[in-house]
Amino acid sequence: MDLDTTLRNATDRPIHDAPDDASDTAASGREAKLRVLLMLEIHDGSQERFLAAYESIRDQVARVPGHLHDQLCQSIDDPTQWLITSEWDSADTFLAWVDSPEHQLMVQPLHGCVRGTRSLRYAITRETGASDRVAAAPVRRPATAASPNGTPPVIRTALSFTVKPGSEDEVAAILAGYESPDPHVDDTTSLRRTSVFMHGNRVVRAIEIEGDMRAALQHVARQPQVRAAEEALNEHLEEARDLDDPEAARAFFMRASLAQDFQMTSPHPRPGDDSAVRVAFRYPVRHGAADHAARLLARHDAALLEDPEGPLAASVVYVRQDILVRVVDLRVAAADNPAVALGVAPDTADRLGRLLDIGDDGTGLTDDAVLRRLFELSAMRPVTDRRAQDAS
Repeated sequence: MDLDTTLRNATDRPIHDAPDDASDTAASGREAKLRVLLMLEIHDGSQERFLAAYESIRDQVARVPGHLHDQLCQSIDDPTQWLITSEWDSADTFLAWVDSPEHQLMVQPLHGCVRGTRSLRYAITRETGASDRVAAAPVRRPATAASPNGTPPVIRTALSFTVKPGSEDEVAAILAGYESPDPHVDDTTSLRRTSVFMHGNRVVRAIEIEGDMRAALQHVARQPQVRAAEEALNEHLEEARDLDDPEAARAFFMRASLAQDFQMTSPHPRPGDDSAVRVAFRYPVRHGAADHAARLLARHDAALLEDPEGPLAASVVYVRQDILVRVVDLRVAAADNPAVALGVAPDTADRLGRLLDIGDDGTGLTDDAVLRRLFELSAMRPVTDRRAQDAS
């Protein structure tokens, strides 16, 4: 199947009819439908792999309760810029899905193709006319596009859970003390990196997999040293779990999943980036402000990543309800560059400050003392950072 046909099949699907005349949803008393715009920048040469990934998940998304329809669009000016628009019967329906562990697993095939994303969400207040079918336009194949080279995608995900207060040091020792598992899963899947951080009694595990996430997690679960460490953790968890019950264990890990809102890597990799220092921050966001704060942080990171000599090598922002965690690979010392490390830019400092609960007395994040206080409040304690080459 050629590229144009692939995209046409992906988008040439019926959508729900809209009234021929304009309708005011708010005035009618009905809950507004939601339009979501997901802007993506894909890696050069990954167009066909991206389209294949979209094909693999679009039917799953179509079956999500509340999903009405979606479209896949490509920029006519820049072939690496894509847009997925989707319509939902309500904001609540969409937010319940996007915050779910099922969403995290469903969108993983896209991760290895995408350099950065941005999501915009709008309540639909009026509609004027609509056809009953959307016809896809031909897609311009970029001159630099290449066929997939067979390299498995890199998938990044994170788990977060809490432990009983007072057990933090023992938990850190358990998580740092076991032997790294064999990174080789099969011919197409391998473990790349697992970074563990703590913030108070909250644990965050940031995981990088090359290939199939499910196969990798099943492989890790079979490793005796990992199993022993997980069993040792059980008595310290605030939420009890039973690893001998597959359904209960699965439910625990699904609830622990953090939704990845933004993932970005530098388009200008440098030889020393493998030694960039990974740090993590958990931001004290006000209730309901995590998504907005995540977008501001992502905007800051996207700008820095465009600089070939910039201080940032990679960034991932995770959100679940009021939990906002940002994991970054820095080419500079975090403590010496708190604004860069925290993702605070001069043009967004005031807006970000209003979304955070830092007791700044109105001075805002442009004040150095407040910035330092945010650093102290947000910086997560590094527990372990295991790479594939470290495994014996």
